[in-house]
Amino acid sequence: MNINCLIIDDEPASQEIIKLFIEKIDFLSLIKTCNNAVEALSETKKNQKIDLLFLDINMPKISGLSFYKSLQNPPFVIFTTAYPQYAVEGFDVNAIDYLLKPFSFDRFLQAVNKVTDKLETSKKAINSEETILIKADKKLHKIKISSIFYVEAFGDYVKIHLENKFLLTNNTFKKVLNLLPKTTFFQVHKSFAINFKKVNTIEGNKILIDTEKIPIGLKYKSEFLKKFKNE
Repeated sequence: MNINCLIIDDEPASQEIIKLFIEKIDFLSLIKTCNNAVEALSETKKNQKIDLLFLDINMPKISGLSFYKSLQNPPFVIFTTAYPQYAVEGFDVNAIDYLLKPFSFDRFLQAVNKVTDKLETSKKAINSEETILIKADKKLHKIKISSIFYVEAFGDYVKIHLENKFLLTNNTFKKVLNLLPKTTFFQVHKSFAINFKKVNTIEGNKILIDTEKIPIGLKYKSEFLKKFKNE
């Protein structure tokens, strides 16, 4: 297992400590160190293969929390900060963990191990036919994850496409994507995420799933093709 990560912190000393800790863990790969949320936003748009953020909360201009909430399909996040009062807000956005500076390597490793546990759970979800609950048509539907072909943002709603039908839910696109395992589902367009297992062919900027043609957005295409070839 290899986990690609990004450091986002405005303090050079904190950056160096996290870099040092990352170097001690063989399955962590540091993609880049960013000094603020603006740099990080640019990097996440360019690189869709980032699995984990080490994100400082208290930064100038844009806070770590505001930045993370702005991401449409956010990676896992471990918040790092010197301010304990931000802990509750951090866990409100489903953070993997919250590291209070200064933290030890043992505490850092404990947080990282939670990420590996999450990734293993995502893999097992497909093998065990795990289900998700989706509210649509005033009913609560239990759906097998493996039965989902693709997900489509549709105005204020989301279409979850299954074989020969779809469910229309008023969940946000981001929320639905967070329910699905990142090992199998991938966002290919600002309005579409696909199940790799359901892809038939790729032609130009279109993905064929069953009889449907799904567009591939320019900013997603390179990373999608890399992931598709390795599946």
